Amino acid sequence: MSEITGTPIQSRRSGRQPALFLGGLIALGISLSVAISVGAVQVPLGTVWGVFFNKISPGLIEPTWSPGREAIIWDIRFPRALLAMMVGAGLALVGASLQAVTRNPLADPHLLGISSGGAFGAILALLHTGLFIGLLTVPLMAFLGALAATLIVLAVSRFADASSADRLVLAGVAVSFIIMSAANVLIFLGDPRATHTVVFWMLGGLGLAQWGQLIYPLVILLACGAWLMARAAALNAMTVGDETASTLGIPVARFRLSIFMIGALITGVMVAFSGIIGFVGLMVPHIVRMLVGGDYRRVLPGSALIGAIFLLWADIAARTVMAPEDMPIGIVTGLIGGLFFIWLLSRRQSV
Repeated sequence: MSEITGTPIQSRRSGRQPALFLGGLIALGISLSVAISVGAVQVPLGTVWGVFFNKISPGLIEPTWSPGREAIIWDIRFPRALLAMMVGAGLALVGASLQAVTRNPLADPHLLGISSGGAFGAILALLHTGLFIGLLTVPLMAFLGALAATLIVLAVSRFADASSADRLVLAGVAVSFIIMSAANVLIFLGDPRATHTVVFWMLGGLGLAQWGQLIYPLVILLACGAWLMARAAALNAMTVGDETASTLGIPVARFRLSIFMIGALITGVMVAFSGIIGFVGLMVPHIVRMLVGGDYRRVLPGSALIGAIFLLWADIAARTVMAPEDMPIGIVTGLIGGLFFIWLLSRRQSV
């Protein structure tokens, strides 16, 4: 596949790319440390990593901390921070991929109704069907709900002849409202004793993260992320247009559908463990393109990295702004994302 290279801007961005990614990895490590350290109970960074290395290699470090503090670090904050990284990376990857295949800078799993479909499936499992296949029930039902929402959006856009990028987003918003209305009906008909937890979960939260459950989002993120990154060249072609992609041998309709399905899988699983967290997939790819350009060989790993960092800091804000109360993280991302959305619209208007 031929590529357009050699412009001064691209050369400068390519030259600074290794430094940017190295800086991103350092920022990720610092963010992870801060996320585990801060909270209602402040923990020194030395204690944080002392507990970590002592768990990895028992006896390596002489414990100078109490069992209660060790439980806070290892059983609560470490899995929560790791889940934040996975959810942020996954949603950012989905947003970047959807923006490529729809050629719409406003595409996002939240705006296209995928997150709402995942929430519907998870609520159905939590309040009505029960865990009929164990812990896999909620992620599976969330994926099926996200996939169904994706197919509905595509069907509505075709029925309404909403082939343009802006109309596709409008179709997604409309479907999202309908699905969330159906999800609210499920909550209304569910057990009143369980609805409070579900409503809090719908606002987005990472407080229920557990070590034993992290394997599910991790496997999905690694597998689907590798699949997307292996198709970075095809995503580059899709950003140019369907005709160009077709001349390069890409089955446009099938490839777009496969991206939607992979996006539904990632979003559904992430929603199952974190609730609805909006605007991460909208904001992060734009920030990454400003830093490294539009080549998806850099945009995808950059989006995963910045998405993980962003959600870590959003969770830090959620735990500290109203401490000791734990604010739903969806409130934080919604506020930041809404302001970013307005800025993006004004920027597009001025171009």
